[in-house]
Amino acid sequence: MKKFFIAASLVLGMATTLQTANATTTEELLKHCQGEGSSNITCQIYGQAVYDTYLATRNSKTAPTKICVKQPAPSRIQVVDEYIAWANANPANGPKSAAETMLKFLEGVFPCGK
Repeated sequence: MKKFFIAASLVLGMATTLQTANATTTEELLKHCQGEGSSNITCQIYGQAVYDTYLATRNSKTAPTKICVKQPAPSRIQVVDEYIAWANANPANGPKSAAETMLKFLEGVFPCGK
């Protein structure tokens, strides 16, 4: 019985953690990025993770490349500041997934073939 309670506690703890890991909305991300005393580090890490995931999961044989960062690339802080300004200027994106809007923003700022 003791093992059951330990296992149940672990599962409940994992479920709680997974619940908080649901898709973050653009509005929620902006709260972290613009909060009092914020250094934008949350947005920097989040944005880098979204971009890295895009690079790692995009199948170059079946999906067109939509984001092309030319070198030298702007600083992550600069890109995040531009994303925050873009997201604030487009409040209709607030309830959308932050990853979705981050990719949409990056496609617009770093288009391919230009």
